[in-house]
Amino acid sequence: MTRTALITGATAGIGNEFARQLARRGTNLVIVARDTQRLEQVAADLSSSHGVDVEVITADLATSEGMDRVADRLSESGRPIDLLVNNAGASLAGWFGTTAIADEDRQLDLLVRAPMHLMDAAIKSMSGRGRGGIINVASVAAFTPRGAYSAHKAWLVNISQWANWHYADVGITVQALCPGFTRTEFHQRMGAEIDNVPRWMWLRAAAVVKGSLRDLERGRAISVPSLRYKVLTSIARHAPTGVVANIAKRGR
Repeated sequence: MTRTALITGATAGIGNEFARQLARRGTNLVIVARDTQRLEQVAADLSSSHGVDVEVITADLATSEGMDRVADRLSESGRPIDLLVNNAGASLAGWFGTTAIADEDRQLDLLVRAPMHLMDAAIKSMSGRGRGGIINVASVAAFTPRGAYSAHKAWLVNISQWANWHYADVGITVQALCPGFTRTEFHQRMGAEIDNVPRWMWLRAAAVVKGSLRDLERGRAISVPSLRYKVLTSIARHAPTGVVANIAKRGR
């Protein structure tokens, strides 16, 4: 049976790679982003290359209207979604306390409120069918105290872990994907300085997504790509809080 995945932030980076790898598997897609023109270009490319159906939803997930539009699609019983990939995201170049609070509100909506609403819609729909998967794209930043962004991602990791065991009995697998630095448009769009990031810390989106889908099939609640980031996150999760905080400060 052909399945359908809904992917937010699907026009670039990790979200686009999810769309490409799932399309190669024969999965029909619903792709979501703010830029209609880019969405339609991606949809046309994936459909012609892999022969899958690709539906486009233009939505700004930092708004209630955008969230509701995508949540409504997830709730459609006649056109079920088998996999939700909560990938849409962005970050601010400044530290919390120096940025505009309106910008922080928008980030909170995009990185926490939107995934929460879409997870809610997906779980309620999937529970009735006895199967489904959710991938929440978080970050290794979730394991270190590094401002509002890492706090948002820590929330996503926590709820994903809980939902994975809580809804296992009804056939739903929930994963928090926690990549490190990945070569996408993400850092350029936020205006971040990345010249000082060592080459060994960079990951390829293709490898990140391949590992995530493999871990989803295995029912793993947390997927951390690459051995090097597995080691780093293990240290961050088990070292004394003061040590982790000092390392995070030096990384600024």
